[in-house]
Amino acid sequence: MSFQLDIVTPEKTIFSDIIDDVYLPGSEGEMGVLDLHAALVSPLSPGELRYKKDGKVEELAVGEGFVEVADNKVAVLIDLAIGEDAIDEKQVEEAMKRAEDALAGENVDHDEMAALQIVIAKSEAMLQLKLERL
Repeated sequence: MSFQLDIVTPEKTIFSDIIDDVYLPGSEGEMGVLDLHAALVSPLSPGELRYKKDGKVEELAVGEGFVEVADNKVAVLIDLAIGEDAIDEKQVEEAMKRAEDALAGENVDHDEMAALQIVIAKSEAMLQLKLERL
């Protein structure tokens, strides 16, 4: 059995096709969706999204967003979705270092702290995906 998966960022549709299953980084841990899954809407955290199409597993590093499951369709609305081949490890490491340095500063307000923590989480997700492929 299979179902429709759409992965959309503010910039573009990253993926739209029929797949066999998908695993997502939910806010409470990894969640899997198979065909005929119960309807739900759930927040997503930065991490790894995996889906299987025709027996082949594809992986993306993703940021924050939401997933909606309904009528044998899965819609992932996310602020970042990037494959391993598009990740520039050096740039990601530099961005993560800048965020960590800023987070260690003295005058970081609550909103800035939350934004820096998200940058770090997204960077970690991208680096983890890159490391898995080595």
